Amino acid sequence: MQKILNFSTLLLIALFLSGSKITDTPKPWVFNPVLPPEITVFGERVPLEDPEVRERVENEIILMSRQEHLMLRYFKRSGKWFKKFDEILTREGVPTDFKYLAVVESGLDNLVSSAKAAGFWQFLDETGRQFGLKINQEIDERYDPEKSAMAAVRYLKMAKGKFGTWAAAAGSYNCGMGGMETRMAAQKTRGYYDLLLPEETMKYVPRIAAMKLIFEDPAKYGYLLNENDYWKPNTSRDVEVTETIQDLASWAVKNGTTYKTVRYLNPWVRGTRLTAGKGSPLILKLP
Repeated sequence: MQKILNFSTLLLIALFLSGSKITDTPKPWVFNPVLPPEITVFGERVPLEDPEVRERVENEIILMSRQEHLMLRYFKRSGKWFKKFDEILTREGVPTDFKYLAVVESGLDNLVSSAKAAGFWQFLDETGRQFGLKINQEIDERYDPEKSAMAAVRYLKMAKGKFGTWAAAAGSYNCGMGGMETRMAAQKTRGYYDLLLPEETMKYVPRIAAMKLIFEDPAKYGYLLNENDYWKPNTSRDVEVTETIQDLASWAVKNGTTYKTVRYLNPWVRGTRLTAGKGSPLILKLP
């Protein structure tokens, strides 16, 4: 073993000196991530005795755990958001494992997908409105991680009532409630793990389960982190806005901050003005 390690070290040095990309070489520390004997996600058991299901979970763990540049960002971002999401999910009676759904959907980033789904929880415009989000030219609450988390809670509770399990509810988050219902009726089963679903939906819950395993024991999958490695939640104060702001940049300066900071702390603000409706003041976060 010592000879192999010495050879690997010499090879890396030689490649470095030659200008070759070190990332092109096999990593001597690559290992096979062994599954625990039992896995639960959303408080429900994953049937690892089914070889097809086990293969799906293992595949997702391999894919996720080896994408170091992505996983390190996910770990860091989780420090800002997981505590808040745990509070929301616990208060609403939804399993806290659903915070990993947001990691799978967006990597805890306000992304816009090719299908125009937006935010941490990746809502389409119509679906976001259906589950209580305000979306217009000035405001898009899909970009508010907390309000869109509540929209996701509403969706998941409805889907759980419709399909009976959290796993099926999570699957429907990917393929839609209509898509899940159609396949359940056609295939004469309501179990997520028993259904033949679109490829991405087949991967979806195993990917959430894999993300949970990696986050709960980072060192097992090669990630050595301490508390200071995680980003901290933003510190801010709430300011009630009762009158329309015509120029958000000027308003920010008057309140001792900048337009950039206002947008950073309030990503749901989408423009340069804000209209305050009667009886419905806006709450802006400021440093």
